[in-house]
Amino acid sequence: MEMSYEHAAAILRESRRSIAVTGAGISVESGIPDFRSPTGIWSKYPPEHYATIDAYLANPPKVWRFWRELAIDFAECGPNPAHFALATLENHGYLKAVVTQNIDALHQAAGSKSVVEYHGSARNLFCLDCGAERPMDIRTMSDTPPLCPVCNGLMKPGIVMFGELIPQEALRASAEWGETCDAVLIVGTSAQVYPAADLPYMAKRNGARIIEANIERTSFTETITDVFLQGPAGETLPRLVHTLGLEMPGASAAD
Repeated sequence: MEMSYEHAAAILRESRRSIAVTGAGISVESGIPDFRSPTGIWSKYPPEHYATIDAYLANPPKVWRFWRELAIDFAECGPNPAHFALATLENHGYLKAVVTQNIDALHQAAGSKSVVEYHGSARNLFCLDCGAERPMDIRTMSDTPPLCPVCNGLMKPGIVMFGELIPQEALRASAEWGETCDAVLIVGTSAQVYPAADLPYMAKRNGARIIEANIERTSFTETITDVFLQGPAGETLPRLVHTLGLEMPGASAAD
């Protein structure tokens, strides 16, 4: 295992079916707060009170106000250089998909087209009665939990709350990538949340090479990582793009 941008670039050049797996660390530089650190969101808003489906059903106004305020925070944040870097890699054929644990939709905002969202998205609403979906325009949302325009049932943010199942399509797509990809670029995740955390291990078992871009070493680093790029994703990923000889719109690459 080494820290070499040239080696990482060579892996991406040689691969035919590379994916990125991203977590909260890639969005922190955009101003999106993390959830699990000692000063993260769950330290102030215990998930058992604000992030379970049972809590929402028991007290929709309380839980809705929390997620609405979070969505307002998300709406003020934009993609950072790391998001633009992944979109550039996809645009030039070096990435086939991004599998993300994030709910902020910043990958799509940066231009990524093939995005698998493990935990749903804060940009949509989902009806608990009929399953209808619609975009969540935070500018028109009130403090009152939204009702479905189709059946008048209670709607919830399109994120996967604790106690809910990962969407079947996300599970199917990520499992297919894990079984067939030949390289994985891990960004901003420390392998704490399953089943997403198992995806790089699955890929490694199937022969994929692993590039990891994280601020600090993780359990990935000690077990499966081939190349470790240490530092903020907003610096390491643009540098990787630069090493590949690509120009990145929206941000300047580090030398």
